[in-house]
Amino acid sequence: MTEKNELPLPDYDHIPLGTLLSRISALDEDGVGALLEYERTHGNRLPVTELLEHRLEALRNGTEPSGSVDQRMPEVQQGSAGSPVSPATAGPVINPPSHGDPTNPAQPR
Repeated sequence: MTEKNELPLPDYDHIPLGTLLSRISALDEDGVGALLEYERTHGNRLPVTELLEHRLEALRNGTEPSGSVDQRMPEVQQGSAGSPVSPATAGPVINPPSHGDPTNPAQPR
């Protein structure tokens, strides 16, 4: 059984499905097989297992690995959740309408 720290892709569990194919394109049969074994014993997510099975089949039919295994994940911001917000990136100040603020009962419309 393949353990998480033995996987050919670091942080495999956090790679979005949409970028998984491009991330595994550099792996050989052994690498994709290790990911498939790990996925089946841990998450067993159908879209992921299907993607890995198709890639493994393509490699067995002569497709060559291409590119390199990128250690970074640009699609995931490390150490933060969400987009950075500051006064510089905030939207414009919205003034209440001239006839009063509808959310404030002290100012009737």
